[in-house]
Amino acid sequence: MDHQSRSGVRGEKNARDRLIRWVRTHPDWVLGFQDEVWWSRFALPRLHAWSEEGETLHLVEQSKRKDDPDRKALACYGLLLRWLEQDATAHEEIWLRFVDGRPVSAITIQFLEWCCAKLEAQGKRVLAMVWDNASWHISKAVRKWIRQHNRLVKHTGHGVRILVCYLPVKSPWLNPIEPKWLHAKRRIVEPNATLSAYELADRICATLECAHEDHLSIPEKES
Repeated sequence: MDHQSRSGVRGEKNARDRLIRWVRTHPDWVLGFQDEVWWSRFALPRLHAWSEEGETLHLVEQSKRKDDPDRKALACYGLLLRWLEQDATAHEEIWLRFVDGRPVSAITIQFLEWCCAKLEAQGKRVLAMVWDNASWHISKAVRKWIRQHNRLVKHTGHGVRILVCYLPVKSPWLNPIEPKWLHAKRRIVEPNATLSAYELADRICATLECAHEDHLSIPEKES
């Protein structure tokens, strides 16, 4: 990264690695890598495939019809959870929530509330979360909500506290959920048709082996 010193990147990477080590020593903590992604119904990812000799594999990019009521692309929040054991073994799970709109602070808070509720039901006490510096992550509203949420958890003794670790700017290789997006986009391609928004979301969830939950949205009075 030309605009950021290597020492700055190294420092934030070290903070991420320290957080991972802390999680491993606390059985009621869980490590989460969070990110948002857009899933296009029309744009095709780069693909490489073998074809029979003398034949060419063609993927035709579809276009949006005038009578198509769905959006061209779906925004999605994701959390890659890693359940770490003291013997360094781990297993992973992905949670997704699609968005009727785009990522904003209010939606981010809804997603964090949902994640904390699910983790509390599993007996977890701390979500050690790694994410980037997107504006809807570092906004005053989100930072304030996390502070208030953590104070409430500490005061009541109930809930899941959130420990946040920010990644360096433009460092997707430090977030292991990024390659999940890439591989999923290649696997869900429909070569000869256009998927509806619901069909697309359903296929994504099947590919990443997670439930297709209700989509997040901002209440009309808040939009």
